[in-house]
Amino acid sequence: MISVEHLSKRYGRHAAVDDVSFRCEPGTVTGFLGPNGAGKSTTMRMICGLTPPTAGRATVAGRRYRDLPNPGREVGVLLDASAQHAGRTGREALAVAASTMGLDRREVAAKLDLVGLDAAAAKRRVRAYSLGMRQRLGIALALLGDPRVLILDEPANGLDPEGIFWMRGLLRDFADRGGTVLLSSHLLREVEAVADRLVVIGGGRIVAQGDKSELLAGGGTLVRARDTGALRRALDAAGLAARDSADGLLVPAETEAVGQAAADAGVALAELRPADGRLEQLFLTLTAESTKETGK
Repeated sequence: MISVEHLSKRYGRHAAVDDVSFRCEPGTVTGFLGPNGAGKSTTMRMICGLTPPTAGRATVAGRRYRDLPNPGREVGVLLDASAQHAGRTGREALAVAASTMGLDRREVAAKLDLVGLDAAAAKRRVRAYSLGMRQRLGIALALLGDPRVLILDEPANGLDPEGIFWMRGLLRDFADRGGTVLLSSHLLREVEAVADRLVVIGGGRIVAQGDKSELLAGGGTLVRARDTGALRRALDAAGLAARDSADGLLVPAETEAVGQAAADAGVALAELRPADGRLEQLFLTLTAESTKETGK
């Protein structure tokens, strides 16, 4: 299990992460979402002991990452697929890691096969790898010690559609066997397909978290009017944030409240309905509100 308790990180006056708390339970995939600069990577680096927190704490299996006797056997981490020794072959990169963790060298071949790097790819220098191949090697490194927890930051970058589908199945199988996955990605549809729980961060703060089904059930309201400017002004006057979407304005509020705001301003509506429960819409709604509050 991953436990994050009141975690904060400040750089001077800037709060990159501000009082963040959440838990990732065994048997689940938790999607960790937010726009660029929201604090996702900083939070994950603090969980993994790479960035010291200003306040709060993060633990894996009840311990700080730095206190784990053999971290690779407990936690598989992929934060940057390019942070690999470019002069080593794929097989050598895994062999060094296996030696460090005290693993049987046979695990190297098994993990290369698992991630789809064949014998020819394993003999190539990492500098010659495509981004997708580096991602596969990074996933192999994360899985090498047969950990109970995976922490992955944008693991699908560079993967083709077949590779993304493969990774989705791999993570789902890992969680179904009792593993814990914390997954950060901008590929919202892939997160929606594999995640059980969602944590959404904006401006360094958690703006929503919970079971995926519960969060997507309240996707806000979609509203259209012939005079979009008048509608936007009416919503602003009522304190309701609105964001452009392909079908109109998306508002993180109940349909009744949106309709009342338009009626009070005398704005005739062409459409007013609950938004479809899609992660993309939820994400845009929540992060738009956090961006407005922080002035970013």
